[in-house]
Amino acid sequence: MMLRPLSAPAPLAPVPASWGWLKRTTRLVCQPRLLPLSGLEALAPASRHAWRALDDDPQFLWRRQLPLPGWHMLEVRLDHDGASAAVKLYFDTGDGFDEAHSLYLALRAGRVSKRLCYIPPTLRAIRFDPLESAGEFSVEHLRLVWLTPGFAHERLAQRLTNLHPDWLQTPRQQLIGALKQRASERGVAWRELALAQYEATFARTCPSASYRAWLDRHPTPAAAEIAARLAAFTWRPTISVLLPTHDTEPAYLKRCLDSVLAQSYPHWQLCIADDASRDPQVMQTLSRYAAAEARIALVQREHNGHICAASNSALALAQGEFVALLDHDDELARDALFHIAEALQRQPDADVLYSDEDKIDERGERFDPHFKPAWNPDLLLGQNYLSHLSVFRTARVRALGGFRLGLEGSQDHDLALRCTRGLSAGRIVHVPQVLYHWRAVGTSTAGAAAAKTYTGAAGLRAVREHLALETPAVRVEAGRFPNTYRVHWPLPQPAPLVSLLVPTRDRVEILEPCVRALLERTDYPNLELLILDNDSRDPATLDFFAAIAADPRVRVRRCPGPFNYSALNNVGAAQARGALLALVNNDIEPMHPEWLTEMVTHACRPEIGCVGAKLYYPNGTIQHAGVVLGVGGVAGHAHKYFSGHQPGYFSRLHLAQNYSAVTAACLVVRREIFTAVGGLDAAHLAVAFNDVDFCLRVRDAGYRNLWTPFAELYHHESISRGSDDTQAKRARAASEAQYMRRRWGASLFTDPAYHPHLTLTHEDFSLR
Repeated sequence: MMLRPLSAPAPLAPVPASWGWLKRTTRLVCQPRLLPLSGLEALAPASRHAWRALDDDPQFLWRRQLPLPGWHMLEVRLDHDGASAAVKLYFDTGDGFDEAHSLYLALRAGRVSKRLCYIPPTLRAIRFDPLESAGEFSVEHLRLVWLTPGFAHERLAQRLTNLHPDWLQTPRQQLIGALKQRASERGVAWRELALAQYEATFARTCPSASYRAWLDRHPTPAAAEIAARLAAFTWRPTISVLLPTHDTEPAYLKRCLDSVLAQSYPHWQLCIADDASRDPQVMQTLSRYAAAEARIALVQREHNGHICAASNSALALAQGEFVALLDHDDELARDALFHIAEALQRQPDADVLYSDEDKIDERGERFDPHFKPAWNPDLLLGQNYLSHLSVFRTARVRALGGFRLGLEGSQDHDLALRCTRGLSAGRIVHVPQVLYHWRAVGTSTAGAAAAKTYTGAAGLRAVREHLALETPAVRVEAGRFPNTYRVHWPLPQPAPLVSLLVPTRDRVEILEPCVRALLERTDYPNLELLILDNDSRDPATLDFFAAIAADPRVRVRRCPGPFNYSALNNVGAAQARGALLALVNNDIEPMHPEWLTEMVTHACRPEIGCVGAKLYYPNGTIQHAGVVLGVGGVAGHAHKYFSGHQPGYFSRLHLAQNYSAVTAACLVVRREIFTAVGGLDAAHLAVAFNDVDFCLRVRDAGYRNLWTPFAELYHHESISRGSDDTQAKRARAASEAQYMRRRWGASLFTDPAYHPHLTLTHEDFSLR
């Protein structure tokens, strides 16, 4: 169904067999003929796509008979040239098209995306907005299917009990009754409440187009509220803002200074060190501000010493317990220092604090927000994700000697590495608020990461020297993207034995390529491969077992009984000889020989627990790049369906980093850790989420789990086990999900490797 301009509508797709009672009329299965309204250009028939969206608000009028009132399932599939896409439908019920009568649906690449909606009896017209940004697209599938109330209620209950935080512990069969009771208590219609809460599970914005709309939904707290919260503080530390300047554009300098003067938190000091600016307007401006405000301390350096020397001059002026770093053309949010001080009320022993940030252009428009994880030490080795706003305890910075000369361009990264060395995680605090606006102009690093090429060399040196203090054999090289780095950890000598555990049952056409690829495309020098046979009966599979067992690295162990992934791996671990265990699915194929070496070097680090790999679908898109807790109601895979060549969220698709969990489809862990936490949970998690549960127990035991993008493998996901396509399998999956929510509770929805403002509906790091 590739909707071309002014074409006749495609034939109706068949109604699912489970809806056999449905009569196929244009009212029950409603497909449109789309009439372009605005922002659209029809493409030539030979083009790959049918339409071009000319701006961020393309619009069609939905032509054809309108759908019947009642519950419907909206189904959409678009082929488009963007990284992501979302559609909106607007319903005119008598007052025209408006946001109050609209619905939103983010699309998954190559798949039909679906959601419930309710069509009111007063419907007059429908508008279909296919994209939120300019680009080319074709509408491959678009229809509304009328549903019986019972079927609609079942789907509603399924989504709310899986995704809405108010209903995660509610049995699905009790959901509608509980909704009606709550609606009665609030004096609203139950369907109104149900639709609002259902809509909340789709609360997502495309990262490329909707930050402005997100900001509108998250306004800055009123001054009165801030004042009331400030009055409750028991400690009001002075925060000294360090501001080195040099030939700053006067307009930007004034905005920077005004942003400090406008702070809602009054206990600050602004320490300015001008690094021998040649433009006389700079000192004139600074002197005027310093004369008018007693909290400003100003020094003019006689000779230009660059950013590190100037920052040290500013540091020498600091009288506060903490110092905050500010660049001379950037801006602080109005409540930036208030939020830092508020965080210190909760964690007064913090030595390092950092916030989220966004960028601001020449017109003052904010864009490109960076919502950061909590303390993530391996990510900090790969990039300076702390960046802005960074705040440090003054005594600690001075004890470390301040800013190191020679690290110009990455002096903040170097300082962050040195200040966090040896600190417990509790003394490094992430404030999950956008407190800093980074000026994006042509020559700034915010405007283009490659604008200052010397920053990468300085950052490389900072990471190398930081690691060399404890691990001299470590190697560091530049990453794929500017100002990113890859760390090569040393392999212990002699290389420890690694036991690869591969559960399987029949399907030799899947198993044999996997096993041969593991043996032939792995350069790790010391491994054994245990095939854990769960009642294979196929003669070809049994013949393969006999043949492959001739390889001295391979053993086949019989593991009879019902399929239980956890139990199979626990049996394998008990029989393995290796100091390290590698849990490997029978549908995994390495893409390069060094995959296991990369994983083992991390797994041998004393502080690291589980190590996960970068897994691809056969078409080259991402299947696994770390696990994000809470996505889909329990957990989901970060960056799923992204192209492997995309940078991902702030280059995270190409950086080793700490995640709360990684998939057991390819996971390496030391045997001692596996044993200490009791292995996988065979009693409650036979198939799904056993890896997430295991990783969380490893994390609770004091280890950091890690995902590396430098171990790359193909994963033909669940091809031998099959999908959850029967009633029994779906019941088992639901039971395992419920168990995870009971066991881990709210911690499933507060992932320190993620951010509370990012979606739990999709795997793409888009905004809630």
